[in-house]
Amino acid sequence: MGFDAAPALARAGYKVFAAARRVERMEPLRAFGITPVALDVTSEESIDACLAEVGPVDVLVNCAGYGSFGPIETVSLEEGRRQMEVNLFGLAALCKKVLPGMRSRGEGRIVNISSVCGRACLYFGGWYNVSKYAVEAFSDALRIEMDPFGVKVVLIEPGATRTAWGAITADHLEACTRGTVYEAPAAAEAAMVRKTFAGKMFSDPAVVTRAIRRAVQARRPRARYVVAAGSWTMVFWHAVLPTRWWDGIVRLLGSPCLARWVEKL
Repeated sequence: MGFDAAPALARAGYKVFAAARRVERMEPLRAFGITPVALDVTSEESIDACLAEVGPVDVLVNCAGYGSFGPIETVSLEEGRRQMEVNLFGLAALCKKVLPGMRSRGEGRIVNISSVCGRACLYFGGWYNVSKYAVEAFSDALRIEMDPFGVKVVLIEPGATRTAWGAITADHLEACTRGTVYEAPAAAEAAMVRKTFAGKMFSDPAVVTRAIRRAVQARRPRARYVVAAGSWTMVFWHAVLPTRWWDGIVRLLGSPCLARWVEKL
């Protein structure tokens, strides 16, 4: 999502720095006048070095993250902590570093990429759901605190979007359930994830890019932008259905029968 959004912001006149652990993957963005910089959000030294190279930050778009699906019982606490370090604490560390400058200038924009999984739990979502619910609460708290200083904090909540996220998530899910009582339903869920992410039902990352641009450029941005395929539907039904009904639907969506049906699409 960040790779797609960076050229759009550059074309809009912003001086853009594309930060990533595998900085070589950002090299194609130089064609748009974008500067790739190395960044590991789990390392304070890396964050400091990145910001020293970038200079004062007027707009921060936090889109680092990955999906680690698996049953709470079988996913190690070490992996759970890693999920939180990348998806939440890395994001928080960057915010804390740029906030003093934004506050002193009386303006700034922080855009945090969350997920509809921060509004409703998915089958085997586990620690990924936990991390995104935490990003939602963190952003809400920060938005309230920063508003008097002219710093706007915005959440982008993508739904089904065609990225590499699906393959990574499916791999994690299969690996942590192999040889356990969860293996069969997890394999069905992983197969469905791979099939749907490779298909045409999901939204192009450009949909998320448009929301990021609105969040960055709007004089009074929304607190939340819910975007991409199925996102509003998921948020709506999670809000109105009884909890047990929602739980049943989520388990049904991960059933082997539905996975076989998806395979035929």
